Amino acid sequence: MPNWWRHYHRDMLGGDLGAGVVVALMLLPQGMAYALVAGLPAVVGLYASILPALAYALVGSSASLSVGPMALTSLMTAQAVAELAPVTGLTAVELAAQLALLCGAVLLLCAVLRLGFLCALLSRPVLGGFTGGVALLVVTGQVETLLGSTASSTALGVGTLLALYGARLCLPPRWGRLAPALVLALATCLVAWGNLQQSGVQVLGAIPAGLPPLGLSLQPSLWPELLPSALLLAFVIFVSGHSSAMVLAQRRGERVDDGRELLGQGLANLVSAVSSGFPVAGGLSRSALNHVAGARSQLAGVITALLLGLALLLPTGWLSLLPLPALAATIIFAVLGMLDLNGLRQAWRYDPRDAGVWLATLLSVVTLGVEEGVLVGVLLSLAGHLARSSRPHIAVLGRMADGESFRNVRRHVVETREHLLLLRIDASLFFGNATAIAGRVDAMLTPAVRELVLDMSAVNGVDFSALFALGELNATLARRGVRLHLAAVKGPILDRLCRSSLLDELDGQLFATTAEAYRCLCSAELAE
Repeated sequence: MPNWWRHYHRDMLGGDLGAGVVVALMLLPQGMAYALVAGLPAVVGLYASILPALAYALVGSSASLSVGPMALTSLMTAQAVAELAPVTGLTAVELAAQLALLCGAVLLLCAVLRLGFLCALLSRPVLGGFTGGVALLVVTGQVETLLGSTASSTALGVGTLLALYGARLCLPPRWGRLAPALVLALATCLVAWGNLQQSGVQVLGAIPAGLPPLGLSLQPSLWPELLPSALLLAFVIFVSGHSSAMVLAQRRGERVDDGRELLGQGLANLVSAVSSGFPVAGGLSRSALNHVAGARSQLAGVITALLLGLALLLPTGWLSLLPLPALAATIIFAVLGMLDLNGLRQAWRYDPRDAGVWLATLLSVVTLGVEEGVLVGVLLSLAGHLARSSRPHIAVLGRMADGESFRNVRRHVVETREHLLLLRIDASLFFGNATAIAGRVDAMLTPAVRELVLDMSAVNGVDFSALFALGELNATLARRGVRLHLAAVKGPILDRLCRSSLLDELDGQLFATTAEAYRCLCSAELAE
């Protein structure tokens, strides 16, 4: 039984009812607009907003997440479908349903295998660049529709865009998020009263009445070709929904269950596939409106879905007059908010290399394609991480005045001894940096040094290649008359070292702390 039903009470109904109505007003035009982005009939966006939301409410863990069409997933769907539609003979709607089916299956498999941690593999610069690149692709794809072919179309499209921007500046956030629905309603009235269709303004056209048709004809022969797009889409769906749920849960002091999120979003996509929909996700802007409007539980999503279903059961003739230039303006206005330029500025100040990954991912998405752009970004991110890890910081330590603390000699006034060199390696030791670290340590020795202590307090792992490099370093130092000592080795690492021959071969000693090593080796020097 869903959590919101077990804890239902009258106050929750009031908040959820209001939130459900507000989000339905936003999702009615938004769902149709995103269906057009995906290259599908507008009504498919409404189909994808009804049963998937009900499915998520059954098992999802977020009280505020609103599941339905999203600009990012819509464009990715359009690209995947466009490649196969000419060669398969299937309609775009049929291919989009197959893609939603695969996305749902992938997400459910990840839930069974407990692979929710994989969302951390997409770094923030890659995600920012990827999202920004997709936003630019959506905008460029809508410019022609925004301007239209006549002066009336251009005026209506540009006017809608300016009205939306003005509403964002002038209205409080709660009402500002409803501005697209209000502005579209006004634009529709202008088309009807002014008979702007005669002036060349394109409108949405007839919208079929009735609930989504159920059923799905499986096309297993297409699955291998759709699988790469489905894998990336499933990843984006989970990352988008999970991050949105996390942000809103923190405001409530609640927690998000990774497993239930995977299960809920996977089930939502499976249901979308069998109800003539396309891949769906939890969008932050829509979910934030749901939260601000007073949603207390998943019941708000249920109410939104029921209202959209009611809208399809009623006469839909008025929807046919929705002007396409105004719809294009709402799409452009929505996706421009996905360009996180503030995040780019922060990345540039913090580490220009991360900003470079952000920009490279964006340019790759725009010029090469969505999947290729993500691959470029991930590879650059991993390459940057390996580059930083291959040359970690190594600090020369000295004793502070308290006698127990040891700090970097470049940052603090400390006591050092000529015969004793204390080094702290600020990274785990692995095949990518072990040899380089050993070479740098060897180069830092002076002729007077006879004792070398490696402070291992910042080392969280030592792989077999690093173990071999430590053994070679010990042998090299021994030939130069320098003893190698290890200090502050963490328990799990020490357990593994005890299963090797390194500790037996070590010329020096193993110390519990750097302070103990300092006292012992200084006392030995004085005794000599």
